[in-house]
Amino acid sequence: MIKILANDGIHPDGRLLLEEAAYIVDEDKVPQEALADRIAEYDVLIVRSATKVNKAVIEAGKNLKVIARGGVGLDNIDLEYARSKGIQVFNTPMASSRAVAELAIAHLFSLSRMLHRSNRELAAGGDFKKLKKAYETGFQIKGKTLGIIGFGRIGQEVAKIALGMGMSVRAHDPFVQEARVGIQLNDYKGLTFGVNIQTESFDKVIRESDFITLHIPGGGQPLITAEELNKMKDGVFLINTARGGIIDEEALLDALESGKVAGAGIDVFQNEPTPREALLKHPNISCTPHIGASTVEAQSYIGMELADKIIAFFGDDK
Repeated sequence: MIKILANDGIHPDGRLLLEEAAYIVDEDKVPQEALADRIAEYDVLIVRSATKVNKAVIEAGKNLKVIARGGVGLDNIDLEYARSKGIQVFNTPMASSRAVAELAIAHLFSLSRMLHRSNRELAAGGDFKKLKKAYETGFQIKGKTLGIIGFGRIGQEVAKIALGMGMSVRAHDPFVQEARVGIQLNDYKGLTFGVNIQTESFDKVIRESDFITLHIPGGGQPLITAEELNKMKDGVFLINTARGGIIDEEALLDALESGKVAGAGIDVFQNEPTPREALLKHPNISCTPHIGASTVEAQSYIGMELADKIIAFFGDDK
């Protein structure tokens, strides 16, 4: 009998698939400090970003055969050690791509029309007429250039939306030379069209874009430091729905103060769940609490993709 610990939960649609396959699913949250003591009885560990699957947890998982990450990033799992133990590790790259892409575009709209400021200032009792005058500097995004750093599934979803809104799209990805971005019009059955987008150098994209959105894995040193920010257009807008730590937050605050960066849309932070207050309260930053994949649809897709992969891995061996 296959026993699964879904330590950060799993959507009911995914749980149903697993239980229909006769797997036992336990969703009782085990605190991080107690996980190594409990993991030995389970064949599968399902996590999101909250649970850290470190060497101690993996070592204690005597029966552990699969570590499944709901979402894309694997930076909370000691991949090298898991693989050295013969443990299969997989994520769900397909399930949340559209949700993350739509959030990036939501931040783009928030910044271009100052929606985040309006929500704060109007609710705080700001003068209606004065605020209306202040927000006259908002602008349309049609015709603006969007630079996409990381042109995998999420980056390509962002490109689809941006192209549909009349933006110019530039992309950089060291592993992708060209991608065909297919656009389907749902109300016109069978009508699709595609655009071939060739990726360009990192420096070229960041120098020529009005908006820059990041869709790359985390880990390691920041990709965007003061050096990269200085190469960007004056008044650039920066969006990060990928991973905290990709942007040097101190350098970003300095660039916002100088006006080099006009605004930023940030869904992920270096210090989660307690981001630095200067970011959260900055008038030119649109903030969300790491909700890129947090849609009803994406959670269902993630749960079902996890279930499908686990069932496929074990096959008839239950």
